[in-house]
Amino acid sequence: MGVSIPPKEADRLKNIVDENGGSSDEFDSEGEASEGSEVSEVATEEDGGSSGDEDASTSDGSGLVDDEDENEGSEEGADANGSSSDDEKASASVDDGLESGEGSGDSDSERSEVAEESDSSEDEVAPRNTIGDVPLEWYKDEQHIGYDIKGKKITKKERQDKLDSFLASVDDSKNWRKIYDDYNDEDVELTKAEAKMISRLLNGKAPHADFDPYAPYVDWFKWDDAIHPLSNAPEPKRRFIPSKWEAKKVVKYVRAIRKGLIKFEKPKEEPRFYMLWGDDSGAADKTNHLSYIPAPKPKLPGHEESYNPSLEYIPTQEEINSYQLMYEEDRPKFIPKRFTSMRSIPAYEDAVKDSFERCLDLYLCPRVRKKRINIDPESLKPKLPSRKDLKPYPSTCYMEYIGHKGPVVSISTEFSGEWIASGSTDGTVRIWEVESGRCRKVWEFDEAVQYVAWNPMPEFPILAISVGQDAYLLNTGLGNEETQRKVGELLHVEAAKVSDDSS
Repeated sequence: MGVSIPPKEADRLKNIVDENGGSSDEFDSEGEASEGSEVSEVATEEDGGSSGDEDASTSDGSGLVDDEDENEGSEEGADANGSSSDDEKASASVDDGLESGEGSGDSDSERSEVAEESDSSEDEVAPRNTIGDVPLEWYKDEQHIGYDIKGKKITKKERQDKLDSFLASVDDSKNWRKIYDDYNDEDVELTKAEAKMISRLLNGKAPHADFDPYAPYVDWFKWDDAIHPLSNAPEPKRRFIPSKWEAKKVVKYVRAIRKGLIKFEKPKEEPRFYMLWGDDSGAADKTNHLSYIPAPKPKLPGHEESYNPSLEYIPTQEEINSYQLMYEEDRPKFIPKRFTSMRSIPAYEDAVKDSFERCLDLYLCPRVRKKRINIDPESLKPKLPSRKDLKPYPSTCYMEYIGHKGPVVSISTEFSGEWIASGSTDGTVRIWEVESGRCRKVWEFDEAVQYVAWNPMPEFPILAISVGQDAYLLNTGLGNEETQRKVGELLHVEAAKVSDDSS
């Protein structure tokens, strides 16, 4: 019967092997002897002989060579007589189970009864405990660990302590093969073949000795006449058209989202447990005392209380007398004075009065929270009319002023709106008539013109021009004789007289 070995039991087996001075070679030789003995037992049972002497010989370490010779002969006899039937194999496995577990009591007898009723091999026999895949921790406080096939409780056995297990290992040489099965609450003795398999697994080898992990690869596919791929079918039509079922699913999800059946925001989970009287106590606490509102902070001094302000901010005596005639609410709180240094500043006259009024406000005045209205700044902007309502507005080219050879960088309109001055990167300044587009005058400079501007006073038609690092004031020549005379007087600059230092 196959038994799963826990890691602790595997470590215990390995430690026992190391203590006894054994090795994997001894396991291999011992396993071969055990396999030969099992085959000889089956052959002798068919011939009607007993296998007791052979078991005695295999248990002794000195008769391994004789057992191997007998096993070879028994294997040849078994091959000559043919394979045994399933019933004979089942009966042989049951007999082996009975011989190996003579001291197990009722549990072994029940196992033999189950094996006799079934025609399957020993590995396929159902476990004695029928609780299923249930954790054994559920039965740690019970006197039993489950129920058998007949519905009877499987009582727990008394576990051996360290001393009893040591004495048992001394008395029985095969005790190191026994492992404890927690599921069925019984000790299971491993066969030599299973011990050999465990030894190979502990050494990092394959469980079976016949397995070759480095066997040559056998390519079962024939590539000689393969001129086409394995699947040479044409592409189906569904690969080139959209899926109608996916479209239906998309429509279904869209409708569910619109109806609110599918929500992307997860609802806040309310606490499952809460205080039974928590709401009432909280309401009582709120009504018993007033809510705390912090006191407003005093106003900080500003620039109006400067000790050395400018002269224009210092009031005259007449203004001070007029302050006395005002109402107290409209009267300024502070009259600025000027001091030459900070050492000459006297003490504040109303310091005690202001502190007293501050204390009165904190003690007597009720406090109220000021509600602030959150307004979107965009809503305060005036709504601009639509472009459709602004027609007629210029949408086509009405006039072109042609004459500059470079890009125009600056334009300025005269106060009356009759003339336009333009400056270009070609170093020219032109004056145009707005209505006709005629060029009235042209001035040329060595560098590109950066900016032009008309004089805002209409009685002086003067044009300011910025060229490079220089600024020019030009008389445009517009207007009547009186206007030109005023412009000439304004722009007239006398030459500076150079004094003669030699005289």
